[in-house]
Amino acid sequence: MANEIIVIGSGAAGMTAASSARATDASAKITVFTEDEDIAYSPCVIPWVLEGRSTWNEIIMHTPDFYKKEKDIDVHIKTKVESVNSDEKTVTADGKTYKYDKLIIASGGRVFIPPIQGTDLEGVFVVRTVRDGKNIEAALKDAKKIVIGGAGVIGLEIALAFANIGKDVTVIEMMDQVIPRIADRDMADPIQAYLESKGVKFVMKAPIQAVNGTGKVSGVTAAGKEYPCDMIIFATGVRANLDIAKELGFDIGQLNAIAVAPTLQPYKRGRLVPDVYIAGDVMQCQSAIMPGPTMSQLGSSAVKEGRVAGINAAGGNALFGPVASPWVSVIGEKQIAGTGLSLGLASWYGLKTVTGKATGLTRARYYKGGKELVVKVIADKTTHRIIGAQIIAGEDATGRINWLTSAAVEGVTAEDFLFRAENAYCPPTSMVQDVVIKAVEDLCRNLKQ
Repeated sequence: MANEIIVIGSGAAGMTAASSARATDASAKITVFTEDEDIAYSPCVIPWVLEGRSTWNEIIMHTPDFYKKEKDIDVHIKTKVESVNSDEKTVTADGKTYKYDKLIIASGGRVFIPPIQGTDLEGVFVVRTVRDGKNIEAALKDAKKIVIGGAGVIGLEIALAFANIGKDVTVIEMMDQVIPRIADRDMADPIQAYLESKGVKFVMKAPIQAVNGTGKVSGVTAAGKEYPCDMIIFATGVRANLDIAKELGFDIGQLNAIAVAPTLQPYKRGRLVPDVYIAGDVMQCQSAIMPGPTMSQLGSSAVKEGRVAGINAAGGNALFGPVASPWVSVIGEKQIAGTGLSLGLASWYGLKTVTGKATGLTRARYYKGGKELVVKVIADKTTHRIIGAQIIAGEDATGRINWLTSAAVEGVTAEDFLFRAENAYCPPTSMVQDVVIKAVEDLCRNLKQ
């Protein structure tokens, strides 16, 4: 009898899980339930669609018909899972009951909206789904002044997109720098300055206290001051969607997300739950840098988690390891990337740190078109282990941050990095000694002091 696998959620984790389950078990019956109306797209692309660089149709890679025809996976869109009965192994969705042998929960997260007045007014938006993006697009025609709540990478990408199409944009952030927590001030400040040069205004150290208006947004109050606007978009981070997890009594971890084993099975009162697997923004991971949990709500993490959950649900054997959570953002002509711990996070863990930094070019000096490249590397002062890095570049930040991620995950010391590191060289792609190596050389000098 065919293995019946149900997947809840159609994001990167859910659809990867379904596809991985099919690749592992050709005869399984696989069903996906999602409240979304679109599947197989990346929310990261939404700012560029709103700017007009792409279209909604172009960013949706596959449809339910594709999954049915090409992979024999049934996808039920606009379908809410109302309950799960783990004793009877059933899922109830839109009034119908479905049996499962294995269940994958990839219910994702929700954008955090602060508990303040006025968030139900017309003109209040979040950016999470294609539908969110289309709603924003429809309202943009009549919006001149826009407030972005939150100066994380998504908020900054949206802010620049709107500034580029002629909108008056103000970013309001409760912390004292952009890209807080994951970027250091000396790396974040140049990005803020770049956005300011493009017309984006910033209000820092100002939590949004209220959304004002009668029926429709007319402004927001932040740190006691009124900021008029026609639209506010909350880009204030994502919280795990724990509705199903709490219904089933799963153990919730220290970071308010589902605690999982390396097999991506959840726990219930400290015991592994059989036949259930977790993937995506709803779960917490183990850190590759410091012992203990971390969150990794990234598309790359979701795909990796979905693969493990899907393989295991289909009878295979796969494990999900600790994460360093490398990230990268393209903001106009600038790229900013990071991995591992920032100085702020390292301090939170009680680590004493030493940094190294170097500035150079992405190409040989005599090869035209090179962009400025700034690399910062962070090491634990006691062990000299590389625990984090950040990069600002005009191009090619991704490969370099991946290089440093591997070093951090492997526990490489600064000295060992220099002993082992080599960089491929060609004038159109790098300096003869890459700036990454120069930054680690600076780190080693500083560690000797």
